[in-house]
Amino acid sequence: MHKTIIKKLRIIPVLIILLLASLTYAQDPPPPPGGSSGTTNTGSNRNGGGAPIGGGLFMLMALGTAYGGYKYFTFSKKKS
Repeated sequence: MHKTIIKKLRIIPVLIILLLASLTYAQDPPPPPGGSSGTTNTGSNRNGGGAPIGGGLFMLMALGTAYGGYKYFTFSKKKS
């Protein structure tokens, strides 16, 4: 009897989390960026605001490569 109550009580937090997660999707979407309604995104008003990602992407790749080299070096040092 005691074990069945414990099993049922374990379900309650899961149900609460699922219900709260569904509430986060109930929000209205944000308004479209700039301009008047009914216009298309042309010129400098592109999707994403025209933010460059190239420099940050290469920096992220370089840091990832450096971290991978560091981990490989420390792993091979521990192994020997």
